Amino acid sequence: MKNFLKIQRVILVVLSMLISCNRTDDDAPDFPEGSTESVNLWVQDSMRRYYYWADQMPLKPDYHLPVKDFFKSLLASQDRFSFIVNTADSSTYPLSVRNMYGFDYAILQLSNGEVVTVIKLVLKNSPASNAGLERGMMITKINGQTITASNAEQLTSSIPTKTILELTVGKWENGSIINEKNITVYYGYSLDQPLVSKIFEKNGKKTGYLYVYDFPDGMTPSLNQKFAEFKSLGVQELVLDLRYNYGGSVSSAAALCSLIPSGISADSQFIVYKGNKNGGEVKRTFAQQIAYDPGSLGFTALHTNSLGLNKVYILTSKSTASASEIVINNLKPYVQVIQVGDLTLGKDMAGFMIEDKRKPKKITWQIHPVVYKVFNANGEGNYSNGIAPQLAVNEFVTLPLRSLGDADEVLLSSVLSKIYSKSVNKEIDQENVKILFQSETSEAGFSRVKFK
Repeated sequence: MKNFLKIQRVILVVLSMLISCNRTDDDAPDFPEGSTESVNLWVQDSMRRYYYWADQMPLKPDYHLPVKDFFKSLLASQDRFSFIVNTADSSTYPLSVRNMYGFDYAILQLSNGEVVTVIKLVLKNSPASNAGLERGMMITKINGQTITASNAEQLTSSIPTKTILELTVGKWENGSIINEKNITVYYGYSLDQPLVSKIFEKNGKKTGYLYVYDFPDGMTPSLNQKFAEFKSLGVQELVLDLRYNYGGSVSSAAALCSLIPSGISADSQFIVYKGNKNGGEVKRTFAQQIAYDPGSLGFTALHTNSLGLNKVYILTSKSTASASEIVINNLKPYVQVIQVGDLTLGKDMAGFMIEDKRKPKKITWQIHPVVYKVFNANGEGNYSNGIAPQLAVNEFVTLPLRSLGDADEVLLSSVLSKIYSKSVNKEIDQENVKILFQSETSEAGFSRVKFK
């Protein structure tokens, strides 16, 4: 996890450089260097220094546990997201369908009781797209086994355990699956995802649509270009599609936010981080937060292309997490946010990677703990149960799923109806499709933290 934070005052900057390589517990036993117990001591010391819930860690943990089990024994009961990996052992890394193959799916129960599995997202330049998978396709078999109502969740959940997928897929037409075919998808890497923008116009009013898959470092030139286009073409309304955005760099999220409202300056407060007794409370302005991405354009350059809006529409789902939730929450002091779709995931926190900084490195484990809770300029946060939309819309109520950015796609259509006709299509029965399971993963990234 990477971007964002410069800690208050010298003592915390020093802490960030040390990365906790020395024991802080004088009562802890000594163990031979390189032993599991010595690694566990390092894990414990690091967590005591940085972990948000450090005061809830057990006083006498079992140092003889395997490292991953030891780490789990330190976690607070309310912590859903902290994790640890061994860079020397790929099997310790979190597994997800999206990271391994480049797609996501949802298991749905239709009004007639039928259970279907629909592909809801396919990343560009991914193993899934290269194999021919498309958003809206239906999966009927996995490795030759037919998906049924009774085995759908179990069978699809096994996908991340495979390195080769044999899928049978078809297209949805008039209530049934047609044109089935077999596709082989190999485990592999997905390239960085581009921003997708469109402009819709009706009765002289122009609406800009921007799909943002994630918030990597270095994305500000692309954001700036898109908003320069929006501004030059006279866009008056904005729809941000963050429905599948697991987050990333808070600096990039701050850059996006700086391009939307009127009435903000470089010194306007963007975010507040609250940590344990070591981390304390840190406040950052728009300009300060954006500057933590070394490749970023500055606030002044970005704000030149701000649309100066007093309202923004944001499309969300349970895959909307972390830095994308920060966009929703931290825009609210400055602009009316109209959220459309589903409840977000609920990652109101930030973290950074802790690793052994010694040269040569003696410990190959990396810790990814919750370090801070995040709040907006009004002190509003605490959305661990998710951020609820003002307009709840089930994106699966109409099948087949249309392409993202299609004016007739369910979520976007709902917003365009509201913008242009001041109402939402009430004819669709929101209850005719029930979401049984989705391929989200709790290991979706924190808002990423970086020290300077």
